[in-house]
Amino acid sequence: MSEPIEETIRKLALQNAVFFKGTANPKAIVGKILGTYPEYRSKVAEITETINAIVADVNALGLEKQQAELAATDPSMMKKEKKVRTYELPALEGAEDSKPVMRIAPGPSGPLHIGHTRVSVLNDEYCKRYNGELILRFEDTNPEKIDPDAYDMIPEDLDWLGVKVHKQYIQSERFETYYDITRKLIEMGHAYVCTCDAEDWRKKKEAKTACPCRDLPVNEQLDRYEKMMDGTYPEGSAIAVVKTDIAHPNPAVRDFVALRIVDAPHPRTGSKYRCYPMMNLSVAIDDHLMGMTHVIRGKDHLNNTQRQEYIFDYFGWKKPRYYHYGLVNIPDTVLKTSLIKQSIKAGEYTGWDDVRTGTVRALERRGIRPEAIRRYWVESGMKSVDIEFSWDNLYGMNRDIIDPVSNRYFFVQDPKRFTIGGVDTVTGRAPLHPDNEKAGFREYTLSGEKSFCVSAKDAETFENDGKIRLKDLCNLDFGNPAVYAGNDVSVMKKGGMKAVQWVSADSVPCKVYLPDGSVAEGLVENALLNEKSDTVQFERFGFVRIESKSKDGVTAVYTHD
Repeated sequence: MSEPIEETIRKLALQNAVFFKGTANPKAIVGKILGTYPEYRSKVAEITETINAIVADVNALGLEKQQAELAATDPSMMKKEKKVRTYELPALEGAEDSKPVMRIAPGPSGPLHIGHTRVSVLNDEYCKRYNGELILRFEDTNPEKIDPDAYDMIPEDLDWLGVKVHKQYIQSERFETYYDITRKLIEMGHAYVCTCDAEDWRKKKEAKTACPCRDLPVNEQLDRYEKMMDGTYPEGSAIAVVKTDIAHPNPAVRDFVALRIVDAPHPRTGSKYRCYPMMNLSVAIDDHLMGMTHVIRGKDHLNNTQRQEYIFDYFGWKKPRYYHYGLVNIPDTVLKTSLIKQSIKAGEYTGWDDVRTGTVRALERRGIRPEAIRRYWVESGMKSVDIEFSWDNLYGMNRDIIDPVSNRYFFVQDPKRFTIGGVDTVTGRAPLHPDNEKAGFREYTLSGEKSFCVSAKDAETFENDGKIRLKDLCNLDFGNPAVYAGNDVSVMKKGGMKAVQWVSADSVPCKVYLPDGSVAEGLVENALLNEKSDTVQFERFGFVRIESKSKDGVTAVYTHD
């Protein structure tokens, strides 16, 4: 083996060790050498043996000597190169020519959930990119699926997501507009009022056959329309229908309902109206009158797009450009607002921000950052292929954001108490953040009775192994009391001793609410009471968001590992 390659291997081993707290991984070095020097691929066994020997020698040095040698050999290798990948949504056709006008159109049945954030983020990204206008439109034309609080909750959720809304509309305030345009459609011969049995009407449509009402004279249609408006027709006895192509190859596109009669009161308008516009009517009208230039929505709306285009064509309106992204499956998550609302009323959920749900409020409560949600959907893009939402990917993106700014603390579940004998005082010191010295340190002092706690699981390990290391404090031999065994960290390299989280026995009680609804209870070190941020990492437990803290106790919500 030539001298230069050995030098290269050593530098790579030193760099890998420095980046990973003193322990280089020989497999990582093998991969880099074979990738850079393909001529050694035929000598894998030989090169691997050399790498293993050099890595073993480097690992025996310890972190300080590794850092010193690498700094003297090649200081440029001391800094980890961060590979920054940038993601950008595809260009919006026509947006460069005129200011785009786009919309978010939720139904106010409850607050937003993670599924709603996709269309919100995509529209917002484009409006910010092209200096466009984003409209929030409440599509509340189904009086039986409305939560009055949603009119306030949804704007709050969008604000937290960083979505900038320029104008807001509520469809229940626009019924007269829908009525006027429906009347015009009837006058133009493009709509009719049907009084047939609903099932018969559907069967005829499926058979490409017009119902008897379709071709009645316009005057008779208008008379029927007035009877819908004045209450002559009872609920379910008449509908207003937009004509399309009764022989259209897609049955879903053939004649579609524009208005239906509903006697249920509306939470905002009471019993003022009883003819309620269906989505395809109100959306087409509003998209035109509000000046939509681009519409982004899931491909489950492809049929709706074709239906709505008929209305645009009848009036000669300019159509928006439509984009349809693939569907997304969000596994293992409660999203349906009716189910969440039912569970809240039954006392099963604590509210819309219950951590077992996928609402935006629950994500905020857990410490998921809006920047992570935005990055997830931008990277997902607007492709037409269906996808499965990956919570692990979202957590990874969130980890990139919170890890550099989350201080570390010890949290001990199901604590078991011990005392230390054989020494008067034990002191220790641990960084608040391993990669940020400016964050400061936690200082530990155990004196007097020197009581501490470890988890029930670690207490069992202590008894079985006969020894243990309290991380950043000292080594102990098992006993009652436990026996102080010095503070030599190097004994860890010999194996047989486990380092564990611990807290002093007078630490603060802590409850952590987990995503499955369970609660982890234990003690958290007192230093947490001085923490200014609400997001921290409980070492070897996970990131958490602190909801409240005092000397009497801490409550936190689990974010992810």
